[in-house]
Amino acid sequence: MALLDQSSRYVNLALKENELISQGHHVLCAYIMKPKQGHGAVEVAAHFAAESSTGTNVEVCTTDDFTKGVDALVYEVAPQANGDSLVKIAYPVDLFDRNILDGKAMLASFLTLCIGNNQGMGDVEYAKMHDFYVPKAYLELFDGPAMNIADFWRLLGRPEVDGGMIVGTIVKPKLGLRPAPFADACYRFWLGGDFVKNDEPQGNQVFAPLRETILAVADAMRRAQDETGQAKIFSANITADDPAEIVARAEYILKTFGENASHVAFLVDGYVAGPTAVTTVRRNFPGQFLHYHRAGHGAVTSPQAKRGYTAFVLSKMSRLQGASGIHTGTMGFGKMEGDPADKNIAYMLERDEAQGPHYAQSWHGMKSTTAMISGGMNALRLPGFFDNLGHANVCQTSGGGAFGHLDGPTAGALSLHQAHDAWRAGVDLLDYAREHRELARAFESFAHDADQLYPGWRGRLGL
Repeated sequence: MALLDQSSRYVNLALKENELISQGHHVLCAYIMKPKQGHGAVEVAAHFAAESSTGTNVEVCTTDDFTKGVDALVYEVAPQANGDSLVKIAYPVDLFDRNILDGKAMLASFLTLCIGNNQGMGDVEYAKMHDFYVPKAYLELFDGPAMNIADFWRLLGRPEVDGGMIVGTIVKPKLGLRPAPFADACYRFWLGGDFVKNDEPQGNQVFAPLRETILAVADAMRRAQDETGQAKIFSANITADDPAEIVARAEYILKTFGENASHVAFLVDGYVAGPTAVTTVRRNFPGQFLHYHRAGHGAVTSPQAKRGYTAFVLSKMSRLQGASGIHTGTMGFGKMEGDPADKNIAYMLERDEAQGPHYAQSWHGMKSTTAMISGGMNALRLPGFFDNLGHANVCQTSGGGAFGHLDGPTAGALSLHQAHDAWRAGVDLLDYAREHRELARAFESFAHDADQLYPGWRGRLGL
């Protein structure tokens, strides 16, 4: 059956983007799209807009003039390389679902309309969202973050502006440790570092029941704080399918940590568990740092994936939902897929105004979201990472970079602190290492990186 050409209704190339933005009545989305062979780009874009708003693939008798007034409209179709097209669509704000409880917006509705069925239609070879713009009237209907890195800095006794890197880790191995060894690993890292996160698969395994593990970790935190005289932070994974399970885990954890409950962040796998899990934590526990982990996101965000949305789009959505921090990758400086240009993700999260791939976004005072950096990072890689980003105000979690240190996780944590301190002071890392044993031993611990990044390091360290 031939598809209905809906371009006369769902396309208006006379619309001006700057006017749509100034009027503030539309969410704007930019896609890279390729039509199936035999179909025109404008025709397919019209079908795409129809499917994600008021239309279908045939004329229906229930459409009236009001319905046509909330059509999504294609306002730009521009040819790109390899037969792709940049397609921009304006979605009226009134299309999006609102809560009956409080009138607030929900990310599920944004995903349903703007990602929804449209990418799987028969005339679409592929399509992927690369950016979106949210007008002030719609932005203000989202929760936004309740807490961010400034709250960590305050807890740690640092300045609440430009307080620097939070030195963190992910306990390794990610699975297989029973409660006592897991808690001991936390304790040993905390003797030198600030922040320990559950790895995303860790929860309530039969060999490490959550109640026993959390009890042991809470005790380890108390001992580490007593020994160092410094506050410590634990990010506890409370991801689950059922909101009631999420709440039950969170309440048990806060009760168990007791006087240190404010030192607990809650980790949620926001991609696999979805907006419901994130919002459940944001609304039930606004006094805790909401740590958004992206487990699984590469299935759609990877540059190799032609459908879905990009990591930039995912991160921008996380700020709307209320993530205190989200993993943003290592921007090409660690083991994870990425590129130095990914720093634009961090800029969109942390600034009140930032430029995306296609849209400049103002956040109108919404609290910022913190970049969480993990994935193959160690002390030697940090200076280049900071140079690229332009600052060190991130929460950075090194698993192997701490537990792979030849002298153990305490020394590994100290080496990360020392690399950060050297960069902040503008001192060459090798010069700093000559006066700081833990950093010097990091060169020996990660000799392959040292050979690549600091040729001649052995001679300069007198090895």
